Parts: sequence; structure tokens; C-alpha cells
Amino acid sequence: MPLVTDSQLDKASLRTVALARRAALEPSVRAEAAEAAAAHAMDWLGEVSGEVVSVFAPIGGEIDTAALVRRLRAAGAQVALPIVREIGKPLLFRLWEPGVALTPSAGPGRISIPAPPEEAPAVSPDVLVVPLAGFDARGNRLGYGAGFYDRTLSLLRRAKRIEALGYAFAVQELPAVPAEAHDERLDAIATDEGVVRPAED
Repeated sequence: MPLVTDSQLDKASLRTVALARRAALEPSVRAEAAEAAAAHAMDWLGEVSGEVVSVFAPIGGEIDTAALVRRLRAAGAQVALPIVREIGKPLLFRLWEPGVALTPSAGPGRISIPAPPEEAPAVSPDVLVVPLAGFDARGNRLGYGAGFYDRTLSLLRRAKRIEALGYAFAVQELPAVPAEAHDERLDAIATDEGVVRPAED
């Protein structure tokens, strides 16, 4: 049987490969990687004082965003978190003030996602820090299949200038992620090994 390479796999198979690599990381490696990725992300973002930056509350094996949140707040950014309103709709964003406890909110399927309380103000982010299963050097993002971030980025990019920064472990990089018409490309991806800056086509 011929050997199948990563570049020949479909999205579902690529997702399995990337998530397996992520799951294999040891806790100590994860902690160090999260600190390194946060530093690289801030270098790429530059001046963020007064900007609204949406991060994500990590679930499953996603890279921890606590170090990034700490640096963003120290730099004067306002931090927001995404809210799933309903399947097939763009995300909503609520401000997450320092010291405010997160509460469980409904995600896709049976997943519960930590989110600011309902009384937290809704905001429109200037920067979207995006979770992902995998990515490639061209800025193509492999998500989890629900399409929330593609719909949200499409809507936001029609309304304003916004930066989309993928945030992940370096081991999640793939040779190529198949891109479809509805897929929204990332402006960069911050990892523990540095920032992937996609070249213009």
C-alpha cells in the first residue's frame, strides 16, 4: 500500500493528525509553550493599548491563553471572549473585566465554554485571537468543523479592519490545509516557536 503523506489527507484526517500531536504534549512542555507563544503574539501585535482583543478560553487540549491575557491587560488592551449564540450564526463577544469570574455557556453540541456573565457588555473586537486544530504556512486554518470563526471573520472584515491571529502549539502546523471558498485566512499564527507570517499570494 502506498504511503499517504499529510499533504494528501482530507480535512477530517488532518484534524486527527494535528490533534494527536497536540494531545501528546507533556504538561510541562505545554506550560512553557504557552508563555513563549504569548511573548511571540505580543511582539506581532505591537501596540494594543485601548484595543479590544478577543481571546478564547481553552477547552480540551487547546493552548492556555492565561499568559496572553495577562500580557494584554498589562499593555492596556481590553479583553473579550466569544459567545456561541446558536449553530450557524456568527459569534458574539463580551468584555471580560479583570477579576470577573467566568461562567459556563453553551457551545456546539454538549460542549460548555467558559464565558463572561450575561451582563458583561457586548463589544466588537479589533483583534481576534483564534483557536484551531491545525494550520499551514499560508495562513489557512483548520478548525473544528462548525464554521463559527469563518462566519464571524467574514462579517467583521466586511465591517471594519480586524486582525486575525491564530494561537496554537507549533506541532499543530501541517504541510497544507485544504482551503474552500468560505474559509477565512489568518493574518498570522503565534506559536511557541515564533510567528508564522503568511506570504501574499
